[in-house]
Amino acid sequence: MTNLHPAIARVTGRIVERSRPTRAAYLDLIERQREAGTNRGVLSCGNLAHGFAAAEEDKPVIRSGQAMNIGIVTAYNDMLSAHQPYGRYPEQIKIFARERGATAQVAGGVPAMCDGVTQGQAGMELSLFSRDTIALATAVALSHAMFEGALLLGICDKIVPGLLIGALRFGHLPTILVPGGPMPSGIPNKEKARIRQLYAEGKVGRDELLEAESASYHAPGTCTFYGTANSNQMMMEVMGLHVPGAAFANPGTKLRQELTRAAVHRVTEIGWGGNDYRPIGRVIDERAIVNACVGLMATGGSTNHAIHLPAIARAAGIVIDWQDFEEVSEATPLLARVYPNGSGDVNDFREAGGMPFVIRELLDAGLLHGDILTTSRNGMTDHRAEPAIDDDALVWRPAAETTRDPAMLRPVADPFQPTGGQKLLAGNLGRAIIKTSAVDPDRWVIEAPARVFADQDDVLRAFMAGELDRDVVVVVRFQGPAANGMPELHKLTPALGVLQDRGHRVALVTDGRMSGASGKVPAAIHLYPEALHGGPIARVADGDLVRVDAVSGTIEVLTPGALDRPVVPAPPAHSGVGRELFSLFQGSSDDAERGASPVLAAMDARG
Repeated sequence: MTNLHPAIARVTGRIVERSRPTRAAYLDLIERQREAGTNRGVLSCGNLAHGFAAAEEDKPVIRSGQAMNIGIVTAYNDMLSAHQPYGRYPEQIKIFARERGATAQVAGGVPAMCDGVTQGQAGMELSLFSRDTIALATAVALSHAMFEGALLLGICDKIVPGLLIGALRFGHLPTILVPGGPMPSGIPNKEKARIRQLYAEGKVGRDELLEAESASYHAPGTCTFYGTANSNQMMMEVMGLHVPGAAFANPGTKLRQELTRAAVHRVTEIGWGGNDYRPIGRVIDERAIVNACVGLMATGGSTNHAIHLPAIARAAGIVIDWQDFEEVSEATPLLARVYPNGSGDVNDFREAGGMPFVIRELLDAGLLHGDILTTSRNGMTDHRAEPAIDDDALVWRPAAETTRDPAMLRPVADPFQPTGGQKLLAGNLGRAIIKTSAVDPDRWVIEAPARVFADQDDVLRAFMAGELDRDVVVVVRFQGPAANGMPELHKLTPALGVLQDRGHRVALVTDGRMSGASGKVPAAIHLYPEALHGGPIARVADGDLVRVDAVSGTIEVLTPGALDRPVVPAPPAHSGVGRELFSLFQGSSDDAERGASPVLAAMDARG
């Protein structure tokens, strides 16, 4: 095996040491859950009868207790394009389970909101909290103790992290993530972005904009840009939680169906009744978390995972922080440029060599842990191969020896840049994350007067009035998890892009989030302490000189005395669209670097 890169080894060792007490407590929990926790074998007759009452032809097998019963946790709905394909999966999974003498039941459903529908709308304030809601719903589903294994059907932004956080509390169960795949490519993403900017400038109307959007988002499957949803799938591959190569096969294809069949068959092979037990709580260890971080940097993945990955890790008793991200990024070359970091989408990425190529390159360079316990038989070695259908059967072939598109995918020996796609910023304004992979290096340092807002719609009104037509750092505060659920501010991208295209030096600074699809405008996001908690951002005023520096990794207000001012009062809390139901979540969320999770904060406080 290739020697591990010293920076990756150092970061991993530090995480192991930092996490020692919490990881030990977690592993003790899942061992007790397997040995002494509630399970099907100790259910009373009344409990058990309820559990298989509607199982029809599977009743005798479930009743006997002699074969694995797989719990399906599904995020199906047919409004969300990425999850619409899951509608028929449960019946398929039951058939595939019977092929191995096992059974399967839908344990429960979880919400799956679409950030694409709620972007810029009031509902986006529920988006991040939906992750914790999904975790709770997953726990409810698996709490029936009817299952010896689990399949998680989810793919998009908060859904995969939520499923994992919930499933990790049942870490004794062997568990595999089952993706649905991306929709076929529509109009080029750069053309869609061009129409959005023209609309922001008032040069095209709503009809032209809607036509472009519906030509881009046009079929079942994930959106094809490399945002949070597709970054999720990348991470599941490098963590070994997918059937190898499952991430980006399109819905409705023979390949997709056979990959799902393979996942069902495989979960029946890794239960505690056999000699290849692989529980999810052991699969997700410190090395797997570092692999996810490496994959994120190597592919220019979504900044949302600077929040989600610490939360996933924390659910498994593992403590990581943004300094770990920073050091991994410094050691990891950028191998992929997928829109918004490049012109092609994830379908083009797959055709160029995709995840098997990336994993092979990273393993050979010692940048990934190759010795982790994956759900597949031969560990990360299996993920160096790409799946295909040959003579009506699923086979795996070695990853492409060379990239099929050097404008999109490159080897470690010839990367797009020597470091990864994200950067930690720290200074007198706090700590934040910036995504550099899509930003021209000429714009990695922005120093300009601030214009301060507490609402993204006010930013757009100022843009339309011409008030931002200059060098400017747009500061949008009171957007943190405690304030309003930390909504994405992707709606600002077209307007800020227009200002940048006019030749102005422009940046965004916010304690909120930006979409994983956001690109060319430098954005310092997830800033904490957030404004509602008295963070320095709550003292910044219009005209203060602010510097965002992705070269030195700093974020500062340079105006003398600016941070001596009193904190400005918070705007009134929002209500409507169910937001008031999440008041408990807002009041107990912790900071972005720890995962911005009210559920995990409360769990840790309980001890």
